[in-house]
Amino acid sequence: MPGKHIYRILIHLLFWALFIFISLFVFSDYYWKENPFLQYFTILLALVYLNDVFLLPFFVRRKMYALYVLLIGVVAFFATQLYCNFFAECGCSVPKCLSNYLWQTLVPLIFFSFLWVLFRYLENQEEILRVRKERTEMELQYLKSQINPHVLFNNLNTIYSYSLEKPRQVPEMILMLSDNLKYVLYESDSSKVSLDKEMEYIDNYIRFQKIRTENIKEINYEKEIDDQGYFIAPLLLIALIENAFKHSAANSTVDIQIRVEGGTLECLCTNISKIQEDSGTSASIGLENLQKRLNLLYKDKHELSIEATDVYKVKLRLNLL
Repeated sequence: MPGKHIYRILIHLLFWALFIFISLFVFSDYYWKENPFLQYFTILLALVYLNDVFLLPFFVRRKMYALYVLLIGVVAFFATQLYCNFFAECGCSVPKCLSNYLWQTLVPLIFFSFLWVLFRYLENQEEILRVRKERTEMELQYLKSQINPHVLFNNLNTIYSYSLEKPRQVPEMILMLSDNLKYVLYESDSSKVSLDKEMEYIDNYIRFQKIRTENIKEINYEKEIDDQGYFIAPLLLIALIENAFKHSAANSTVDIQIRVEGGTLECLCTNISKIQEDSGTSASIGLENLQKRLNLLYKDKHELSIEATDVYKVKLRLNLL
């Protein structure tokens, strides 16, 4: 990643500039007044980048941390002795040489080792996030692919039956289905859509169901939304609403209530189940898919409760903010 490499280069340049300034101007009277700094700096550069390019990757990959620390200590010790005895020829004793120069050898080594570990950790975290994002997108696409054909299949069956029994209503139903398909094809690929568009899709779906279940079921639909400026994951509420229609008994009432206040959405669907077994088998598949999507998209920001008795109630509470 270009930006990260630029930051790393800048950090290296700033560190060496600060190191040279401190060495030549702060400690010049003690160490460098009569000693060759350039030779010392050359040895130090070789050690630091040998460690950065070869030693650290080799030992970290094999998790040989103790051996790495021991090796760095030994290398720093002999590098300091090499400088004192062959370049500076200061005639210092071993303790004197170590006290004067070893800390300046270890500080760059430790700093750049820490920097290498830090950037490696950040790269690993980015890779983990990228993999998680890809997995989440794949799971969401899979779940949405299960939802969309299912809704389309039910609607086409309804239009087919009406083309035989009530052909006058078919054009209006085809128009509503067309609007819903347009929403599914062109809007649902977004991670979030405006709540206004999602509600238009739901309104259209419920109008379609009112035509389909005329004289068979009574539909009570209420919605109260304090603001249309919210956004929501597409096709999230349709699983609850479709489930209420699909698994409700004949000559019964389906109640749907959607309220949004202060950024909190509540959707309550109530219906009388066809049979007890029906509520616990195929009905649960759509709700399981919904729960998976909620866990992926609204983790710790939703509550989904289900009461599976003769009266089947599903309530979703969702934080849209």
